[in-house]
Amino acid sequence: MGRLLLTLLASVLVIPGSVFAHEVYVLDPASVAAGMATSSPNPFLAYFGNEYQFFFWGFVSAVVLSTIIAASIFGIFERTLDPLFFKLKRFALPLARVTIGLCFISFGIMGSLYGPEMPLQDLFGSFQNAAQIFLIALGAFLTLGAYTRLAALCAVLIYLYAAFVHGSYLLTYTDHLGGALLLLILGGGVWSVDQSIRDRPRALLAFSRLSRFAFPLMRILFGFGIMFAAVYAKYIHSQLALDVVIENDLTRYFPFDPLFVVLGALIIEFLAGLMLLLGIAVRWTSLFLLFWLTLSLLYFQEAVWPHLILIGLGLAIFCHGYDRYSLEGLLLKRRGREPLL
Repeated sequence: MGRLLLTLLASVLVIPGSVFAHEVYVLDPASVAAGMATSSPNPFLAYFGNEYQFFFWGFVSAVVLSTIIAASIFGIFERTLDPLFFKLKRFALPLARVTIGLCFISFGIMGSLYGPEMPLQDLFGSFQNAAQIFLIALGAFLTLGAYTRLAALCAVLIYLYAAFVHGSYLLTYTDHLGGALLLLILGGGVWSVDQSIRDRPRALLAFSRLSRFAFPLMRILFGFGIMFAAVYAKYIHSQLALDVVIENDLTRYFPFDPLFVVLGALIIEFLAGLMLLLGIAVRWTSLFLLFWLTLSLLYFQEAVWPHLILIGLGLAIFCHGYDRYSLEGLLLKRRGREPLL
């Protein structure tokens, strides 16, 4: 019984933290290159021989999720807390705008786009220094909310160019695309310099017609990026995640086969992204993401700047809550209220 409780506690503290550890950031470049070149094992093979643990943790997860959904449905919580959550909605767009802006400033300072594995040298060659200055300036405009739609259009074009160079790997960073599209459609919003600028590009105002799709697009692309990252690093290249588990001795806290730990991380991360993509328990899922991301940063001593997008947009999703195209919002919204978590 004591061993079971210890395992339960370890899984709660360690497994979710390893979920949101970006393998490319945790491992050194040589280990990443070796892991990418190695034929990766199928993490689902870890199911065999661990059937009891698999179904036990599946049951625990189902109980937790059903409890969260029940709290969303229970009317007394809505009546009590919905007024507070509705007040938080106005902070969602400014949070997203400042987040995207700070991200681009950090890209310029660090000399890499989105993450350390994509140096600006690979994208812009001899124009790297000019690109760094441009990214810092672009980030400043976005942070302040000055000519936001024009700056967001530049951010979208930069993402498309990076996707042209790096291919499908950029699907890992669709959260950046979602944030840029949000700003392109909605502009700077409240507390932005745009509020006092009269001479703004009128052609880009046409994007405001898509305003009802802005937050759903951001939420969907945010969730998809998490799902793709899970599949990419914990299934297609599962050797990367396996190396993280072994090198950081995570089995000391979670006494199972290392590949089983990778399987658990894959399932948790994929389901978290899927819940955000579909719009199920979005506030709870964003809090889950933020909490374990913080523990991951502390445990693995990762750089903060590549994770700013997850932190900022996670907070924006929490503040905004459900939108008209979120699945749970469509099913449970009633009388002007919305699901709690």
